[in-house]
Amino acid sequence: MRLGRAVARTAVVAGTATAVSGRVSRKQAAKDAAQTPAAPAATPAAEPEADAVAEIERLGALKEKGLLTDAEFTAAKAKILGI
Repeated sequence: MRLGRAVARTAVVAGTATAVSGRVSRKQAAKDAAQTPAAPAATPAAEPEADAVAEIERLGALKEKGLLTDAEFTAAKAKILGI
């Protein structure tokens, strides 16, 4: 009878350890996923740059037509470039 109890106790301990280990692994994986930065951050950075160039070209056309002064063009360009 003692052998049966020892086997049962070992099975309970092993089952509990497996459950706890699985829970810890899932929690760590979720933590790692939350800390990992998103990789496709470089793609959106290229689009605003192209938009900025197009906007400056549009402002340059307005300046050539005489609709913007040099000071207005320079101020608008600085705002677009974040200067």
